[in-house]
This record gives sequence, structure tokens and C-alpha cells, in this order.
Amino acid sequence: MELNITASIVLFNSNADEIEHVISCFTSKTLHLKLYLIDNSKNDDLKYLGNVENVEYIFLGKNIGYGAAHNVAISLSGKGSPYHLVLNPDISFKPEIIEQAFRYMENNSKVGMLSPKILYPDGRPQHMCRMLPTPFDLIARRFMPGFIKPFFRKSLNNYTLEKLDYKKIHNIPNLPGSFMFLRNKALKEVGGFDENFFMYLEDIDLTRRIHTKYDTIYYPDIEITHALEQGSYKSGKLLKYHIQSALYYFNKWGWFNDEARSKINKSLEKKLKND
Repeated sequence: MELNITASIVLFNSNADEIEHVISCFTSKTLHLKLYLIDNSKNDDLKYLGNVENVEYIFLGKNIGYGAAHNVAISLSGKGSPYHLVLNPDISFKPEIIEQAFRYMENNSKVGMLSPKILYPDGRPQHMCRMLPTPFDLIARRFMPGFIKPFFRKSLNNYTLEKLDYKKIHNIPNLPGSFMFLRNKALKEVGGFDENFFMYLEDIDLTRRIHTKYDTIYYPDIEITHALEQGSYKSGKLLKYHIQSALYYFNKWGWFNDEARSKINKSLEKKLKND
């Protein structure tokens, strides 16, 4: 049976109820789907979650990193499916949006990635579209105290696209990683996730690389709910991973001399002004 879409969720001591809920969301009456559960945990206590039709559990026995674990599923997906969906474990959505995303991608061959409208559990919108970050953008948003940030409000608002009309479709170079609907052809061309990112910023890096070859689309006609735990604000260990990823990202792309970033951001800014 030829698959239409594969998907993957990375597990690490995960909440079983959350995973079971996402599994229940990832269904379709008309499409052939397969979901990979890639387990980075030290034990396979969640193995039973794979005892569901069209779900395959893969136990790695060690934490190889978020992007690297998704690459395990992406390598399998590329052999038999045109699309791969990267999912966070703490999201919720109506099953019909899978078919809507599939139809949009089928009708728009220039699109390499699609990201939906994202809501908080209380229904408030999460405005997650971004320009490509400068070192200042990431440092200011993460570490500057609230009483200092107003002095840099204009710069930060520019990075976070505060004036973006979230009711419209946009081609955005920096999209969140909670629900990444990806064209496998695009993934093959750019090489999947960069496994040097253990955790954090791998979604920015991947979206950026796809954006250089395809459109990376914010698509508000479908929506998901995401808890947005922001673990690095609560855990010193996760904060360490966040800092390491930021250092690697800017070493890779450039700290203050990133001509590609400047070109992409200026192009987006110009387009939004003309819309």
C-alpha cells in the first residue's frame, strides 16, 4: 500500500496520555498514513503505544537528540511517502486538517513546508512567525529583563513580525517546529535536520534551508492547539541545550555578517509592506 503521509513523534520519558491523544488525532478516512514513534528514552516502557494500526514504535535506547531522532523516521518516510509530518507530543488537532494540508501541498508544488495557525489551550492565538534571528534578537528576548526590553521594542517587534496579518497566507523563513508538514523531496534536497543541534533551533535551521529552495508557508486555514511548555525557562539543563544550540546556529550561519539572513529578512519586510 502506497503511503500518502508519514509522521513522527520523538519520545523521551513522555506522558503516555499525551501521546495517545496525538495518535488519535493523526487519522484520515481517505489517506494512507503511518506514524513513527521514535523513543529516545533509556527504557521501552512506552512500547505498547505501537500496538495500534499504522503506528510503528522504534526504540533507540539513548537520547540521540530531537532532530536526529526525527531523521530516523524521515529516512524511512522518504522511501515510500511524498510528505512527512513532524509533530510535538503536546499538541492537539482535528483529524480533518491532515487532509486539508495534504490537498494544499498537492496543489502547490513550490511549497516545501506548511505550518498551521497555532492556538494556546485557552484559545488565544500564538503568533509564532518570525524573521531569521540575529544574535541580539535571541539574547534580548530570552535574557533581557522586562524593564529593559521597551528600549528595544521596535527591533524586537520587527523580528517577531508584530504587524503580520495572521488571517492571511504568508511565505515565512522561520516557522515553529510543533507541526511541520514537509515535502520529502525538499527534505531530501536539504538533508533533513542538522543533527549538530541536540535540542532547540533545529526547526529554525531546517525551515531556513528549505526556504532557500521552496516556499515555507504559514497556512491559517488549519489550526492546532499547542501547550508551549518553554522548558528552557524552567530547567537549567534545557537552558544549557538552548545556549549550545544558539552558539552552533550563529557559528554555522554567521553572527553579525550573515548576508543570506539580511537578504531574506529584507525581502520579507518589503513584501509585507506591499501587501
